[in-house]
Amino acid sequence: MPRLKLIPVITLTCLFVSGPIAAQSGANNRLITAEDFFAIKQVGSPNISPDGEWIAYTVRETNLEEDSSETRLWMVSSDGEELLAMTGVGSSASSPQWSPDSKYLSFMASRNDGETQVWALNRKGGEAVQLSHIEQGVNGYEWSPDGERLVLLVTDQDPEEAADGEDTKEGPWVIDRLQFKRDNIGYLDRLRTHLYVQNLDDDAVTQITSGDYDDAQPVWSPDGTRIAFVSNRTEEPDANSNRDIWVVSADSPDAGATLLQVTTNSGSDSSPAWSPDGQTITYVTVIEPDLIWYATNHLAIAPASGGSARVLTQRLDRNVSSPEFATDGNSIQFIWEESGERHLASIDLTGEGFTRTIAGQRSVRGFSTNSAGQIATLIGEAHLPSEVFLLDDGNLQQLTHSNRPLLDELQLASVEKVQFDSRDGTEVEGFIYKPAGFDSDFRYPTLLRIHGGPVSQYDFNFNFEAQLFAANGYVVVMVNPRGSSGYGQDFSLGIYQDWGTRDFEDVMAGIDYAIEQGFADPDRLGVGGWSYGGILTNYVITKTGRFQGAVTGASEVLYRSNYGHDHYQLQWEKELGLPWENPQAWERISPFNDVANITTPTLIMGGEEDWNVPILNSEQLYQALKRLGRTTQLVVYPGEHHGIRKPSFQLDRFERYLDWYGTHVK
Repeated sequence: MPRLKLIPVITLTCLFVSGPIAAQSGANNRLITAEDFFAIKQVGSPNISPDGEWIAYTVRETNLEEDSSETRLWMVSSDGEELLAMTGVGSSASSPQWSPDSKYLSFMASRNDGETQVWALNRKGGEAVQLSHIEQGVNGYEWSPDGERLVLLVTDQDPEEAADGEDTKEGPWVIDRLQFKRDNIGYLDRLRTHLYVQNLDDDAVTQITSGDYDDAQPVWSPDGTRIAFVSNRTEEPDANSNRDIWVVSADSPDAGATLLQVTTNSGSDSSPAWSPDGQTITYVTVIEPDLIWYATNHLAIAPASGGSARVLTQRLDRNVSSPEFATDGNSIQFIWEESGERHLASIDLTGEGFTRTIAGQRSVRGFSTNSAGQIATLIGEAHLPSEVFLLDDGNLQQLTHSNRPLLDELQLASVEKVQFDSRDGTEVEGFIYKPAGFDSDFRYPTLLRIHGGPVSQYDFNFNFEAQLFAANGYVVVMVNPRGSSGYGQDFSLGIYQDWGTRDFEDVMAGIDYAIEQGFADPDRLGVGGWSYGGILTNYVITKTGRFQGAVTGASEVLYRSNYGHDHYQLQWEKELGLPWENPQAWERISPFNDVANITTPTLIMGGEEDWNVPILNSEQLYQALKRLGRTTQLVVYPGEHHGIRKPSFQLDRFERYLDWYGTHVK
């Protein structure tokens, strides 16, 4: 492969862009169906070429008949006029990146039944060329600034696989780690992920980090001499969340001898990005790690050579992600979460000059910049599944229209963000989905749907589930109760050590609001959610009999029984203490202890191999309700983890939702 060159640096310019992009669909179109979920193309990973001519991205499509999905690589010209498929049918691809000279588009893929490797395509055409040849495959990669090397993320090879050429494990799992299991992975071993550098001229590979630690998120310095990365290198990494930013020489032949620790914060530091001059690193930091997931993720900067770090967004008190320096090095761009919206924002290095670059009723899910200041971004709206947009010189243009043919067929629900007061006077926000052809004089059957997390939020991203319920004649109420993100740390901490109290009052206030507005029928109410949405559903139905039907998915009920069984031992201990030392805290928040109060017909669902929220919880709830003689049913999806991924099972879940609510609520 020819050597690759960087293009000149040009000053970044950003202007505020606001207001909705997509309009609601026509009144004479058909209503959405469960099968439409699989017709939606899921767009992701926008990456703009250094010369600004093309934006690469991924498109995931589902084949319901074959019960499978596939992710292909596409690129669109920056004027939106040309659209090209870069990978064919039959092989999924991910992680698109451009070579520094814009000639090659690289990606990760597993081809010919082999392990995942890095591949590259000449953007002018031809077959993909395999760049990496790591026997056990690679987990991630990034181009060096001169285009002559790759940094690779590689997990240690299993000695049994190395000896026999295949996985021949037949014996027992022998476990000696504190954190010993993870959903979607299983039991954890001592195989670790480290950084390797590969020369593209001769394919020579050098390991540059080592040890009983996992390394992640490598980023090259602008001059290509160093690599910043993230790692928890404490004495017992499983016992804390203390990830730091480290820097290692890219030419180190001795696997980490040149390591420099950049951050010393006791919380998690992640997502490093270099300043253009290589002197500073920006990153996302958690400065109050004892608050675990309730703590705000802040933006910080630190000298790349080590020294005092500065937090730039502490006074703003909102979660940030994906920071990148502007080309002039005087500001940092990042994704900003606030009040049911996700914006692209920037702040200067003093922490004073905060601006929203792309704002309004939309959800920015990712972005990519080049030296000319162009920004390719992924944006979703209430009526628009995420698509690729380009922000260039203050002008925001939608470049892809992957779902336009489907959207042109559909009549979607209207979506409104609303505010109301909870029982104690706290202002709470939520979203109301109203069926197409909404009649203000009619009271509709109404569903309270609760988000997972708990520290997350409903926002203006396209919500298929809510649209499906609305298409079936329901008003849908979606509340961001205390515990949610987007409203500051104190709001998230509102349920700390106290699940199912204030958040219960908040979601019930949302239902009361809908009833007071005159469009929700108080005698036809349903409730449900997945993960923490299912957990809060369990609290709701133990505290009130106002709902005629409930669906609780991947939920928990008896917390002490989960200790050592789910993968949250560290988080449980931080919030509740050790279960044998502080059993009252564990029992106080366990809805199982009030299970006799449940009278609501309840559908219980989960994945057989869920180690995030083990199916044990669903079985316990089902057994109790069955023993009490309540109307209930347990649905277990074989081979599935916390998220249900098999298309036929996803369809089954939608259909069971509609059937259960249709039987008990309508």
